[in-house]
Amino acid sequence: MSAPSRPNELQNTNPTLIESISRRAFVRNAALAGTALAALGKEGVAQQAGSGSYSNNAISGIPSGASSAGQTAAEQIVEIKIRRAMLAGPSEISKNATVMDKDEHGKMVVLRKGTNQWVCMPGNENVIGDPPMCADPMAMQWFMDAQSGKPKPTNSVPGLCYMLCGATQHSNTDAFDNTSPAIPIGPHWMIMWPFDAKACGLPTTVRDAGAWVMFDGTPFAYLHICGTPWIGNEYQPGTAPVWTMQYTRP
Repeated sequence: MSAPSRPNELQNTNPTLIESISRRAFVRNAALAGTALAALGKEGVAQQAGSGSYSNNAISGIPSGASSAGQTAAEQIVEIKIRRAMLAGPSEISKNATVMDKDEHGKMVVLRKGTNQWVCMPGNENVIGDPPMCADPMAMQWFMDAQSGKPKPTNSVPGLCYMLCGATQHSNTDAFDNTSPAIPIGPHWMIMWPFDAKACGLPTTVRDAGAWVMFDGTPFAYLHICGTPWIGNEYQPGTAPVWTMQYTRP
């Protein structure tokens, strides 16, 4: 895990310097896409990112949905990162979320300022444990506590995090493992709260459907739910129920 960012880095970062970096430097920057576990470090960052005080303008004059015609290579990649980050969460959230990433020096920068309390990050598909994600302030606090090596999370209410693009992870049992081979995990969302698998009657192993408790038996246990909340057919008044049955092991 990298060193935590200082809270004032978010305020002092000048987004226009992204325009001036060279193609070679920008390729390096693209490889440093940030997530909360890799880049967020102190409580102040989460409070600022979740303050809801941002305007909804894209960085460096790149409006949302703008054509790539006339853009520099740096601007085009920033726009791709914004779009990738927005895919991590429901559109109702991501369309107004603040989009953040790490620059080539490992500092957090705002790629697009948002108007709600959510932060979305593009991640880096070439790095294990660095998926695109959208997190609310309490989930951000959970990730920062894990990043800083605290003995347990300090969020006082459950947090929500979406990883609807899927993810890779080093371990299902150890929140601080950063060396084990990758575990592929499909699209999912998470409730960042200390669930107890045995007490709740839930599984503890990675699966492609249903839910399980990640890091069970540790202070960083949380509920991992496969898929999206919108799986299945929506009920409307007058809808006829069709009952089906499948057999599986108890």
